[in-house]
Amino acid sequence: MLTPLPRPAAIQPDEYRRRREALMAQLPTSAALVVPGASLVTRSHDSEYPFRQQSDFYYLTGIQEPDALLILLPGRAEGQSVVFCQDRDPTMEAWTGRRLGAQGVVSLHGIDQAFENAERNDLLPELLDGRELLYAPLDNPDAVSIAEEALAHAQAGMRRGKPALKGWLDSRPLIHEMRLIKSSAEIALLRHAAAISAQAHVRAMRTCQAGLSEYQLQAELEHTFVWHGASGPAYGTIVGGGANACVLHYIENSDVLEEDTLVLIDAGAEFDLYAGDITRTFPVSGRFNDAQRALYQVVLDAQVRAVDAIAPGATLADIHQGVVHDLTAGLIELGLLEGDVQARIDDESYRRFYLHSTSHWLGLDVHDVGTYRLDEATPRLLAPGMVLTVEPGLYIPDEDDIPAAYRGIGIRIEDNVVVTEQGHDILTDGVPKQIDEIEQLMVKK
Repeated sequence: MLTPLPRPAAIQPDEYRRRREALMAQLPTSAALVVPGASLVTRSHDSEYPFRQQSDFYYLTGIQEPDALLILLPGRAEGQSVVFCQDRDPTMEAWTGRRLGAQGVVSLHGIDQAFENAERNDLLPELLDGRELLYAPLDNPDAVSIAEEALAHAQAGMRRGKPALKGWLDSRPLIHEMRLIKSSAEIALLRHAAAISAQAHVRAMRTCQAGLSEYQLQAELEHTFVWHGASGPAYGTIVGGGANACVLHYIENSDVLEEDTLVLIDAGAEFDLYAGDITRTFPVSGRFNDAQRALYQVVLDAQVRAVDAIAPGATLADIHQGVVHDLTAGLIELGLLEGDVQARIDDESYRRFYLHSTSHWLGLDVHDVGTYRLDEATPRLLAPGMVLTVEPGLYIPDEDDIPAAYRGIGIRIEDNVVVTEQGHDILTDGVPKQIDEIEQLMVKK
């Protein structure tokens, strides 16, 4: 029986409070900020999908209930943070579980003031009254509706000499810039999500054999996630055998694994809303053939060099260009491209085989928030506390002009890496990626 991994400490209310205070310090004193939480989404008829909180709301509160609303009011004497939450309702609680209520929001989550949603229509206009700017996530219909209602209320109040609402601004750039740098508590949760994900990938490697279905490996992965206390997968699990590995977001996972093919698994656990994101590619039989080995080594070498390049002051743009160079050179060496490396980069011939970027941010969202450039001409410099993936790949189409040995092979190798003061730390080194280590792990006892 698996031994569950020890759980890391949860993020404490004081850290959420510090985040709210840091955000309010960036706002004019006459501003307000609203961030709605997520709602339940109907799956079919009267059943819902499993609830997953909106990431920005969770980042600022730690509250996991649906239908909540956070308001930040800099300088308000009665309390600068206010949350509206679900009503305490004994009948509903008998069906769906105990609710926090206003008292629970204050006592358990350190919010200054809380009210139940039944009071929202009456109290929200009062809370926003006199605020000259409103910050809100402008991609959220509920937030936009609040902004429009606040404008109408302010316009009515102007006749009584109250300040006008000058307009609203998008809150996401401010919050997302904060989320880009992870705290030590966040890194601990990401490390845990990565460790769970790594154990799942190891289990899949050990279980794999010809004749199993892709979904059976998916079951092994997701069983491991939940066994170790994750809520489940952080995104749709990809198990692509053979040519299915060439479909970047393949999620059907319905085919039978065949001898002498590779299987690509892209899967990660979500723990306390923080995501793991690992990709490994390995032979169904447990042994790489010559063509698989040669192509895999090209991707591995590029991936290792890209990880090694991660350090404060580096840029993802430069790391990606290094990967493009390495993959292009490897494709030429294997006869899949011809000519000069730089010429094939310049004419983008490599894109037939490498279609995506090398990295993305990782955190509360698997493709986490934060810009990659300060402006169109200036890539962002990596800094301590950033967490990212490194995931080069090659995807060889099954087409007549491709040497037969390479047709339909898809390979991607992905690790999660945190930028440190000294360089970097690989969070996902608990699952092998070297050829000999994979083959040794997969030897059937």
